[in-house]
Order: sequence, then C-alpha cells, then structure tokens
Amino acid sequence: MIKSRRMRWAGHVARKEEWRSSYRILVGRSKGKRQFGRPRRRWEDNIKMNLCEVGCGGMDWFDLAQDRDMWRVL
Repeated sequence: MIKSRRMRWAGHVARKEEWRSSYRILVGRSKGKRQFGRPRRRWEDNIKMNLCEVGCGGMDWFDLAQDRDMWRVL
C-alpha cells in the first residue's frame, strides 16, 4: 500500500509546474555537508527501487510520470 501511494504521489508531483514547492522539494538537492556513514535514502531512490521491482529500472521515472495512463499501469 505504501509503495503504490508513494508512486501515485510522485507521478502527481512530477506533472506539476516547476515553481511549486512540492516539485522543488522532490527534485531539488540539499546544500551543505552530509553526515558520516551511509547516505539516507531519498524519495527519488525509493521510486527508482520500486520501478526496478516492476521491471522498468533502466527508464527515467520522471519521463514515465508525464504520461499519466502509463504511470498508472506501472
């Protein structure tokens, strides 16, 4: 349930305008130094992992999300 809702939300945000804050948070990069150790997993990393599970790992998720019908099928 969590994975499907995460994918639905990511597709929704990917189709928004670039000036929206939710879009900038999803796509943007944080500034500053990161902590030592393993890097935390980002939303984008989770989305890519979910796409690998359904067999679309090599594709750009952002371009796939622009086609709403195709994104829903995935």
